[in-house]
Amino acid sequence: MAKHLDLEEQEQLAELKHFWKRYGNAISWALIVIFSAVAAWNGYHYWQRNQAAQAAVMYDEVERAALAGDMPKLDRSLADMQERYGRTAYAEQAALLAARVYYDKGNLDASKGALGWVAAKASDDGYQSIAKLRLSGIFLEAKAYDDALKQVSGDMPKSFAALAADRRGDILAAQGKKTEAKAEYQKAYKDFDERSEYRRLVEVKLNALGVDPAGAAQVATAAAPTSESKK
Repeated sequence: MAKHLDLEEQEQLAELKHFWKRYGNAISWALIVIFSAVAAWNGYHYWQRNQAAQAAVMYDEVERAALAGDMPKLDRSLADMQERYGRTAYAEQAALLAARVYYDKGNLDASKGALGWVAAKASDDGYQSIAKLRLSGIFLEAKAYDDALKQVSGDMPKSFAALAADRRGDILAAQGKKTEAKAEYQKAYKDFDERSEYRRLVEVKLNALGVDPAGAAQVATAAAPTSESKK
């Protein structure tokens, strides 16, 4: 009986050796790839958490400099943050904050630089859109109409579409292009929520151009065929 078991074990061992000789190398490499991928995934998430924690600390420095009005420190902190943690949301928030402070201090070039960085580098569509809208506003004030229009003419997330249309209307109106401005304001009016204060502001702009969007909507509703009239 013992000899019989020994023979069976020897056969199994021989089969195992044959199998490993044939497939062992491929299995080893597959395991290496799998374990490397898992290690890389865990390492990446650790790196992300570490980056976010350090970026949060540096954002506090930017915020303190902004609140204190310490422009040299704000310049240094923002530049350092963009260089070291430019891929984090904190860097995008810091640049938007710095841009506002620069603008308030009259440093339009620095403000445009910070906003341009967010518009070009931000991974978040929302921050990107905010930067483009603010940047277009600065260009509009400077009467750089082509540059202003360029910022809000590309694709925008749906939640920013009405704001972009309104800004395009402002730019076109400033250029004296009333017909094009009306069309953009009407887009904005349509896209804004009925309860939005911003919608009322757009309505005022349309009224100034001789358009009554609320009245037009009422007429359109009254003219629409009802189920009874269809019969």
